[in-house]
Amino acid sequence: MKRRWHIQTRILVTLIGLTVAILLAVGAAFNLSIRSYVRSRVAAQLSTVSENASFERREGQRPEHGEKLTDQPPDRVIGTTGSAVVLNENGNLVAILRGDEKAGKAISSYFSEHPLNENAKYTNVSTDDSKYVVSVTTDPMQNGNFLVSYVDVTSITAFTRQVNLVLLSVICAAILISVVLSRSFARSFAQPVRELSNFAGEIGEGKFDNRELSFNDVEFGQLASSMNRMASALREANRKQETFFQNVSHELRTPLTSIRGNAEGIACGVIEPETAAKVILTESDKLGGMVEDILYLSRIGRSVPETAPEPIDIRELLSLCVSEQHAEADKRGVAFIFDFDDEPVLLPIREQDAQRLFGNLISNAIRYAHSEIRLSCHTAADAVTVSVADDGDGISEEDLPHVFERFYKGKGGKHGIGLSIAQSVAKACSGVLSVKNDGGAVFEASFPKEKQ
Repeated sequence: MKRRWHIQTRILVTLIGLTVAILLAVGAAFNLSIRSYVRSRVAAQLSTVSENASFERREGQRPEHGEKLTDQPPDRVIGTTGSAVVLNENGNLVAILRGDEKAGKAISSYFSEHPLNENAKYTNVSTDDSKYVVSVTTDPMQNGNFLVSYVDVTSITAFTRQVNLVLLSVICAAILISVVLSRSFARSFAQPVRELSNFAGEIGEGKFDNRELSFNDVEFGQLASSMNRMASALREANRKQETFFQNVSHELRTPLTSIRGNAEGIACGVIEPETAAKVILTESDKLGGMVEDILYLSRIGRSVPETAPEPIDIRELLSLCVSEQHAEADKRGVAFIFDFDDEPVLLPIREQDAQRLFGNLISNAIRYAHSEIRLSCHTAADAVTVSVADDGDGISEEDLPHVFERFYKGKGGKHGIGLSIAQSVAKACSGVLSVKNDGGAVFEASFPKEKQ
């Protein structure tokens, strides 16, 4: 299983590791640069010393101890001058061409214990208190001796060591500072996460109260605002759900009570079976319709068709809905007035959904109309608009904001589900269903026009 880390630990390890890696890289680059520079300068300096000493030996000059050879070019000097001695094949000191006796004897002592040949190029020679880089060539005097040029790099080595100690101190100080800063940064980062996590846990437990959270980081503030909005939405949804269950239990209890009462009347012989059967059938139909509406309301918007529905002519569908409810309209003495476009008004919508939407609007209008219902269906440049208007008393100002709420029943309402279904269908089809009073109630559904 993958190991999990605390945010604070991860930030701490990351920052310290990054700091150490950067400083170690700087230290390595510095040492490589110094080593490369010293090597190139030492090589040039040894070459100059060897050439000068060889030339003077060929000319037969035998400088005494401490006699100065030809000056070396300044650009080839690295802070210490080169020196030269002559050693025999056993490493014994023959002559000091340049430099002090102590250094010459130290070089002689080293090569008395190590092989001396022309291949000893740029050899490092360390003594008790000094360090040299030497180069060996054959003595131009052709007497079996060797010319040994050397450069004292003790001070350069000490300088490099001091710089490395300083870098090590800087690394240790940087690690300490990184620990302090990363702990502070990790704490400031982890604390908002913990608070938001606790808030999310409360929401998960059903506590939807908003919390006042203030953070320095914009992103955490945005997340807190989003979670507060989510809590508000869940609180409202929970309230609506409780209201829904209360209302649906009440609406279902009424027909069930009637069915039970009539069934008991038959069983006790106090109600004529034929009369009771009619009531039971009527209430059963009402109950079945209500259950079907509830199930449809719960399914609407959940399923996404694999292909877009074929456009249908809304004029024909409205005419179909009217014909289905014409008997009820005739019973109430309500006439229909049609205001349709001459050309087909096409809308990509499933016929079943369209019948639910406009059938509920027409059924609602029949219930409240005095004498007529006006159906309008028009297409514009960018939208299809359908309206259902009745000549009734209109919707009271108190009920108007709640007409689309589930199980909300105004004066003369039936179950309080039909208009909620109509609005859900409109939203699922990217439309907008609105209501207003203009003489009577006017319901208007607007849909974006299908792109050709």
